[in-house]
Amino acid sequence: MTEPDRYASVRYLVDDVQAAVDFYTSHLGFSLLTSAAPAFADVVRGSLRLLLSGPASSGARATPADAAGPGHNRIHLVVGDLGAEIERLRTEGVPFRSELISGPGGRQILLADPARKN
Repeated sequence: MTEPDRYASVRYLVDDVQAAVDFYTSHLGFSLLTSAAPAFADVVRGSLRLLLSGPASSGARATPADAAGPGHNRIHLVVGDLGAEIERLRTEGVPFRSELISGPGGRQILLADPARKN
């Protein structure tokens, strides 16, 4: 798990994790942080962390079918107590797009922002 204030993390769904790692590290100056290929890897450049999520990753499994293709992005926020945050957000009426999912990158859940309520 990374430190919450160290990186701005963006989930990026890809169809081939290793090809994405090779592209970002060879061509765009990113460094490999961790790899659980073929499911998941993350690469960093400065304070940007790309979470490269393949079809078998927990991030991809959490994705609704209408947003499941490669190239979809998400904002990734790290919290100290995910269970408490989920409960707080549910109490506040925030809509969720997935159930809680666990995988090589940790535990996660997708929220719907005001632009996308379902």
